[in-house]
Amino acid sequence: MIESHAPAPPGVPPLGRGPARLPVRPGTGRLLVLACVFVCAACGLVYELELVALASYLMGDSVTQASVVLSVMVFAMGIGSLAAKRLRRLAAAGFAAVEVTLALVGGCSAPALYAAFAWTGDWGGLWADGPRILLVAFSLAIGLLIGAEVPLLMELIQRVRRQDAGGAVADLFAADYVGALVGGLAFPFLLLPFLGQLTSSLLTGAVNVLAGGALVLGLFRRDLTRRARRLLPAATVTALALLATAATLVDDFEQSARHALYGADVRVALHTGVQEVVLTGGTHGRPLGLYLDGRLRAGGQDERRYHEALVRPAMTGPHARVLILGGGDGLAAREVLRHPDARRVDVVDPDPGLIRLARTDPPLSRLNGHAYDDPRVHATAADAFRLLRGTRPGTYDVVIGDLPDPGITASTKLYSQEFYGLARRALRPGGRLVVHAGPVASRPRVFWTVETTMRAAGLRTTPYRVGGRHTGVTASPARAEDTAHALGDWGFVLAGAATRPPPPRGHGERPPGAPAPGVRASTLVHPRY
Repeated sequence: MIESHAPAPPGVPPLGRGPARLPVRPGTGRLLVLACVFVCAACGLVYELELVALASYLMGDSVTQASVVLSVMVFAMGIGSLAAKRLRRLAAAGFAAVEVTLALVGGCSAPALYAAFAWTGDWGGLWADGPRILLVAFSLAIGLLIGAEVPLLMELIQRVRRQDAGGAVADLFAADYVGALVGGLAFPFLLLPFLGQLTSSLLTGAVNVLAGGALVLGLFRRDLTRRARRLLPAATVTALALLATAATLVDDFEQSARHALYGADVRVALHTGVQEVVLTGGTHGRPLGLYLDGRLRAGGQDERRYHEALVRPAMTGPHARVLILGGGDGLAAREVLRHPDARRVDVVDPDPGLIRLARTDPPLSRLNGHAYDDPRVHATAADAFRLLRGTRPGTYDVVIGDLPDPGITASTKLYSQEFYGLARRALRPGGRLVVHAGPVASRPRVFWTVETTMRAAGLRTTPYRVGGRHTGVTASPARAEDTAHALGDWGFVLAGAATRPPPPRGHGERPPGAPAPGVRASTLVHPRY
């Protein structure tokens, strides 16, 4: 909430003091204040996006995380704006204090949230939702501080040269919105790919405190008390030193956090531009674990059992041409290649880095049977939905969906009625589609929503489940899907374009039980996962 400041009536002294004694002309001073508004707005939006991105990566369900962060932050901004009214008579000192605090809180929010998830995410008990509570706390604190900026900046810009409230608000909002645009574009296209989430948040904090300190000390120094003139440079330098120290320790911090998340056997950790890929073990007899964005995708002794259960039932019939959606690790392709009459296998994965790693990493390549060295395998880095839209009808005998769990927001469209309609169109007469539909025991509604959605797309479905033993790899904390995967609770749906495939038998497959009541098909515009 922003309170506009109307000019004082004739003969009545204004609420604040008279015009500030500036070291520059009023026009230049006004431009400098608006430049600071621009920088603060950019930094504020980066803080918001940092929290949304990191929370989505750590906790999943990006829609929920974005809703929580943005709604709490906007609410807090209103409270902060109201609270800042008490600081208007000390606008320069108050603004400087807000910027130092915001730089430390916003800059350290991403490392603190990551640390809480890595080291305490599996505590349970009263702290079972600790990382989520911390996310709300940071959103609230950052929102309060961002909300306090605007009234104080409004007071400062009026101290330079008083003008009508409408003109002052228009100028301030213009700088604020343009700054937000720059911050919003800089985060995904510059900060995140080149610096990563943790370093970019610390750098943003440094820019924030520099902008605030420079404005107050350079332009409004005479508005400060002697004590404030001594304290503000010390506080600014201290905040910069803390942020710089944290930035130099980011690599060691990330390595320690990964060890806390995945165990001490982390062998490869890289950001591909699409996701974070972590490989653990795979040497000296230790089981290999593959994690994508922190989620266990393959690992341990049951990895082979999982991919056999996914692929083998779909291959009982014509399978000369096979399409694997996802599966950039090559493990599903390995199972398809066990059938010598499979003449062409197309693997479509959005991450070229994962495909490259599956080709070149010796343990992972050995695990996938060097599938990418087989001339029958053709890998393409592309979006599965877009590729299916351009696929000619009747191209494939078998389509295999080796995709992330449907509960992950980014993969929701790959479990939609529209997606299954495209997959059905790509099948030849008598062709079969099989997908992993998530754990049956822990998430039955998700599993049956997948099955219902496939039927709504005109497919004839045969759901089944397979149990495993223990993978021998570490599941990420606070993730139910990882625990289910580690314990071998796998649900699949096999479907035919024209006829219902027979239930798979002989390798531990069994019916999934009674359908969950009241489930409905998921669509692009109405996802139900």
